[in-house]
Amino acid sequence: MSSASYIKGFAQYLKLEKGLSENSIEAYKADIFKLYQFLQNEQIKIESCTLKNLESFVNNLAEIGLSPGSQARIISGIKSFFKFLVMDDYISVNPAQLLEAPKLSRKLPDTLSIEEIEQLFGAIDFSKDEGYRNYTMLETLYSCGLRVSELVNLQLSNVFWDESFIRVIGKGDKERFVPIGGKALKAIKIYANEYRVHLQIQPGHEDFVFLNRRGKQLTRVMIFTIIKNLAEVAGIKKNISPHTFRHSFATHLLEGGADLRAIQEMLGHESITTTEIYTHIDRNYLRSVILDHHPRNRK
Repeated sequence: MSSASYIKGFAQYLKLEKGLSENSIEAYKADIFKLYQFLQNEQIKIESCTLKNLESFVNNLAEIGLSPGSQARIISGIKSFFKFLVMDDYISVNPAQLLEAPKLSRKLPDTLSIEEIEQLFGAIDFSKDEGYRNYTMLETLYSCGLRVSELVNLQLSNVFWDESFIRVIGKGDKERFVPIGGKALKAIKIYANEYRVHLQIQPGHEDFVFLNRRGKQLTRVMIFTIIKNLAEVAGIKKNISPHTFRHSFATHLLEGGADLRAIQEMLGHESITTTEIYTHIDRNYLRSVILDHHPRNRK
């Protein structure tokens, strides 16, 4: 079977079974093509590739100056590729099973303390028309650990009031249901019923929760600006963004005793290792469930 056929089959596997986006699939294909070029130069067929051959390829990546992070990404793709080949009976032994990625130093992202979160809420000017909207926006960000894109695309039809869940469309158009705290849910209801209704909502924007004063969906840039301005008013010197709320959400839940895998589901991380940057992983320390441990739900 030709290399093109293997890569085409792998791409279909990633799309249909893994649900990856087109951009992710193209990145995987490019990485596998790098491996093919290396093996071709060594006159090695993919069917006879060994762990030693793959280790030589990885060493070659390091020698040309590729960063550990980029090496790790390529190795992850190689592991998935050979797993696919075994699953579809193209090969019987997986040479990538014991292939190791370079050790990465995982830096904990910047977070806000609970006191700093309160300072930001305290900096909101409720005398302005957009004050309650901004309060609701921050409550939702912090209550649910949303990405900024997930916040701006949140729709009223995806708020399940009685069940206290919201439906979120994350990376790769993957759907997840996220519990939402009582304060955030109440804030959305008040904002929708008492503030949002007075806007002249533009056609096509009726279902979006967060709108600007012209009745259009808020943009990512606007949310960044709002948070930067609030940080300045609150006297917080950290370089914060909407994503800081997501990091703070995860960190505060872990500090409160929430389960790591529950947080993984809440954040929409495909791999648990992505979530593990928030903790040193004391398994006995992690217990209970999400909403019982969120600081704004304990009040």
